[in-house]
Amino acid sequence: MARFLIRRAIGAIVTMFLVSIMVFIVMELPPGDYADRYAFRKLGGMTLTPADVEDIRHRFGLDRPAPARYFEWIGNIVTKGDFGPSFAFATSVNNVIGARLWLTLAILFATLILTYLLSIPVGIYAAVRRRSAADYSLTVFSYLGLALPNFLVALFMLYFSIRVFDTSIGGLFSEPYRDAPWSWGKVGNLLTHLFVPAVVLAWSATAFQLQTVRATMLDELGKLSVTAARARGIPEFKLILKYPARLAINPVVSTMGFDGNRIFSELPIVALVLALPELGELLLKSFLDLDMYVAGAILLMMTVFIVVMNFISDVMLTLLDPRIRLQSL
Repeated sequence: MARFLIRRAIGAIVTMFLVSIMVFIVMELPPGDYADRYAFRKLGGMTLTPADVEDIRHRFGLDRPAPARYFEWIGNIVTKGDFGPSFAFATSVNNVIGARLWLTLAILFATLILTYLLSIPVGIYAAVRRRSAADYSLTVFSYLGLALPNFLVALFMLYFSIRVFDTSIGGLFSEPYRDAPWSWGKVGNLLTHLFVPAVVLAWSATAFQLQTVRATMLDELGKLSVTAARARGIPEFKLILKYPARLAINPVVSTMGFDGNRIFSELPIVALVLALPELGELLLKSFLDLDMYVAGAILLMMTVFIVVMNFISDVMLTLLDPRIRLQSL
């Protein structure tokens, strides 16, 4: 088990290093740089010479070779936790994304927890009660979840809350806590407001994973090992949890990183509807402003989050199914 974890950890580190190179290449892909955008915005009414733009580029350190800027960027991240300067905000990237990062991660984890708490037991129940009214109802629900976009669900919930309850469900904080410093009261207020975006974002993810668990569970229930265990007189509930259910959730655990990536991709438009402070809107704005250190920091942290989630899923898979550990070793 120790060898397995070490190999997975080394693979995760190498993957994150390669991801950092790819992120920096993405940062370099847009034509021009922040010096061009700065000159256009700040000095748009004046006649600029190429020398003026080069002077601005030198002031921001953008005239150095790309490899030198990459190693300085990744070196400061690894050794100091410094993601570099934000040109557009005239401060460090850490200050720009700090609060939004933790709020985005809170939304992601709340959505993942809600997704698995619903999809796993409900999918198992639908498989055990195959062709029942509950099974057909859950199938219809899952198809609706796959067909209806999340932003439409967010719009419906927002309209319903205003028309029926005369209150808005937008935002992550109540008015007294919106600009207040962090406290236990503000944390509790955040937790009460996380439910709505978690439900909206978990809508499609739950539908997809519910179908996955149901299909895998049906396949496991039909195996001879389950029939033999049933013949030995093992109680049905214990049999289901010990054998088919334990293996049926393997596909769900193995796609935790994919689920996190999909939720983050769907978050910006849902955040726009529900007025949520998160990183998706800031990522788009930083690309439009060519503020590439902000964009690179967001992309790097989201990809590192996915790599970490995949590492966690690998560990959980070995605990659920020892065959995976033995085959990997």
